[in-house]
Amino acid sequence: EVQLVESGGGSVQTGGSLRLSCTASEFSFDDSDMGWYRQAPGKEREGVASISAVREGANEIYADSVKGRFTISRDGAKRMLYLQMDSVKPEDTAMYYCATKFGGRATLRESEYDNWGQGTQVTVSS
Repeated sequence: EVQLVESGGGSVQTGGSLRLSCTASEFSFDDSDMGWYRQAPGKEREGVASISAVREGANEIYADSVKGRFTISRDGAKRMLYLQMDSVKPEDTAMYYCATKFGGRATLRESEYDNWGQGTQVTVSS
């Protein structure tokens, strides 16, 4: 069974930084595309960043709202996915989820992802 466990969430002030981690197990990590999503209270879940499988070049894509501030990365040896969040804003407050799908391409299309973690909460105060 695919397992994804997020960690690293917490409270941070506007302009600060936070790094989220996602531990992956029970699937071929390097062959899988990975994504970060978030959902704020009362809003739909939205894609934040995605990174393609290693054999696809580990290409990254970002939502316009986080481009230049967030960085997605992966470490195959540790089976870890990361989201470095810099210059955070109050509108970044949300539950953050990691997700996986079998390798093909990086995408923010939610319907393409097969497995999801339980989420980690990020709260940005002004």
